[in-house]
Amino acid sequence: MNGVARRVIDGRTALDRAGVAAHTGAAYSTVNHWHRHHARFGFPEGFRSNGRQWFWLDDIETFHEAHQAAKRAELTKVDRRGNPDDLIGSGTAARVLGYGSYRNLPDTLLDRPDRIEMLPDGRRRRLWYRRTVWAVADARTGRQSTGRTPGTTGARKPHPYADDPRLPVAIALVGEADRIGRDRRGLGTVLAKQLDITQRTAQRLLAAVYASSGTAGGK
Repeated sequence: MNGVARRVIDGRTALDRAGVAAHTGAAYSTVNHWHRHHARFGFPEGFRSNGRQWFWLDDIETFHEAHQAAKRAELTKVDRRGNPDDLIGSGTAARVLGYGSYRNLPDTLLDRPDRIEMLPDGRRRRLWYRRTVWAVADARTGRQSTGRTPGTTGARKPHPYADDPRLPVAIALVGEADRIGRDRRGLGTVLAKQLDITQRTAQRLLAAVYASSGTAGGK
């Protein structure tokens, strides 16, 4: 390994393996492992130039975002017990999602209750069907509550693929993978084949799913 290398080729920035390691913070051996099993991890295949393997910087960033999101999603386990038609409150919904507090519930759930009850003191109590909470869990990325970084204000910037008409297919794929316990890594290859698109586009669609923190997916 001869240090970090990056080049601009036809107006695009490319990294060699050392550059990928430096950019992602991963060990060089990890980058080799990702590349060796690129179909499993959804790692870009890259291209060769002047006898060296190169990877487009934007492809690496898309891969790493999806990879990190998949790792975060494994931090909590979903409680699949109970009747899917049960109406549950925020505390139970948090426990179903594996959170320690209702304050960690994602905006996607908080903003779309299945039912609202008015309490005697005038407060509103949000209720969801258990199946709704499971659907949110199938497409989440991990622990996100307000969708904003602490200490900041304003709405979260949407992912550039958030309104893509192909997104439901990606959501359904992620949801099915989580339902059967399949590793999320490698879904880019499956999605690319399903939609007849490039792996780069497939990874960006998956990144939009992971960034959504709770877009309801099909089961």
